[in-house]
Amino acid sequence: MLILYTKTGCPFCERVVDKLDKLGVSFDERNIADEENLKELLEKGGNQQVPYLVDEGKNIEMYESGDIISYLNKEYGTGDMTDEAEDKDDDAPKVCPI
Repeated sequence: MLILYTKTGCPFCERVVDKLDKLGVSFDERNIADEENLKELLEKGGNQQVPYLVDEGKNIEMYESGDIISYLNKEYGTGDMTDEAEDKDDDAPKVCPI
């Protein structure tokens, strides 16, 4: 099962949600506006940033929308890396602080 921690208005979270929808992968979106989700995120990941993906079936947890999208393409998609090309131009973190 995939769990994605998000924050309302975070463009990097939206990119990951769009990718999951495009791939047709079911996931549990947990918005950190809910205090329980925020507490859970901090307990699991430790960093105060989103998006944060947990793939329970493969024991994978990660931040950074570019890394998450690469992972989703590899594990759940066709291996299409067009999303990654956009991220290669900019080394800035692809996360939103909490």
